Amino acid sequence: MLTALTADYRTAGFEVLERLATVSPETFARFVGAHRGVRGGVLLATCNRFEAYLDVADEAEVDGLLDFAAAEAGVDAAAVADAAARRTGSDLAGHLFAVSSGLESLVVGEAEIAGQVSRALEAARGLGTTTPDLERLFQRASRTSSAVQQRTRVGSAGRSIVRLALDLAGSRVTDWATTRVLLIGTGTYARATLAALRDRGVHEIAVYSPSGRALKFAQREGVVAVTRTDLPHRLALADIVISCSIATTPILDAEKLRRARSVVAEPARQLVVDLGMPRNIEPDVAGLQDVDLLDLETIGKHAPLPELQATDDALALIAEAVAEYGADQRATAATPAVVAYRAHVFELVDQEIERLRRKGEATEAVERAMRHLAGVLVHTPSARARELAAAGEAQRFADAVETLHGLSTSPASDEQPGTVLAG
Repeated sequence: MLTALTADYRTAGFEVLERLATVSPETFARFVGAHRGVRGGVLLATCNRFEAYLDVADEAEVDGLLDFAAAEAGVDAAAVADAAARRTGSDLAGHLFAVSSGLESLVVGEAEIAGQVSRALEAARGLGTTTPDLERLFQRASRTSSAVQQRTRVGSAGRSIVRLALDLAGSRVTDWATTRVLLIGTGTYARATLAALRDRGVHEIAVYSPSGRALKFAQREGVVAVTRTDLPHRLALADIVISCSIATTPILDAEKLRRARSVVAEPARQLVVDLGMPRNIEPDVAGLQDVDLLDLETIGKHAPLPELQATDDALALIAEAVAEYGADQRATAATPAVVAYRAHVFELVDQEIERLRRKGEATEAVERAMRHLAGVLVHTPSARARELAAAGEAQRFADAVETLHGLSTSPASDEQPGTVLAG
């Protein structure tokens, strides 16, 4: 069965989310591998949420996940339990579909989340922790997200966190064209930030990477690369510093920024924007003279209310997708029994044909007729199995197969982690 543990900006404080964001897909994969009752898992950890989706034999495995996440993040387990929701069934599917569609984001309709959901699945594939059931769930989430973006106004109405941050920063900017920006980070959010800055007419942009990727990023994007040596000087000159690095420890604090600003005679008023999760900038920078700090918690307080942007059409599409997904899951539940039954019948036919061959009584016409008869015999039971599955009664067919033919079947989700289905 599929179950999930989810926490986001509405249920958990940013301090708890910041710590949970340090749990890596690799560490999560080790948790999956260490628990026999866990068949697979996908970790979705973004700046505004921590979500772990598990394929388990017993829902009680979520207790182990709670303890694991708390220990890895260095957070009290009770705090995680209070902040996180446990989800199964249609609640789980509806939640992930809404998340992937941007309806559960800090800024409703943000475009980045759909890619983050897809990358979470890709990471799980690379680590060998996907299962067929998880694949079906996440692939359906991606299709639902695409439908919401294409068929509703949610995507155009929603603004990304990056763009909302720049909207808020705009109250302090008199002319974007003359604004000097230092960008820290070279990942997805850095690219989104760069695009948003250029949309506003910013020309003077420099980039620094704590991991040393600034030069490659700068050459590709046509901006200035900043070395570690030159960083203090660039910090001092920047009107706006925007940090969106995936670094797990703060990059900048008040003392570092104070020293950097001291290299110029009259440092200008400066805005520091922290889009990192965990935070890239220590909160104490806000205590410096002529320095303002805009972090995710502050941005969240200015995010538009979901009710103003989440359209009824989007919610209806998600509800429809959840219903279809549920029907597909119920139909899939009968597959092992149907496969076992069909294999049993055709094996009996093959044995009889082989017996006739040994006696010299098998002709091409006889073999063709027997295989046709086998197909006829399995057709009606197979169709009935699908009907029962659609009604949530797949077990009735499995029980009948076991009673009549002595065939024991197991759920499709018992397949081993790492099995991947085509899209």
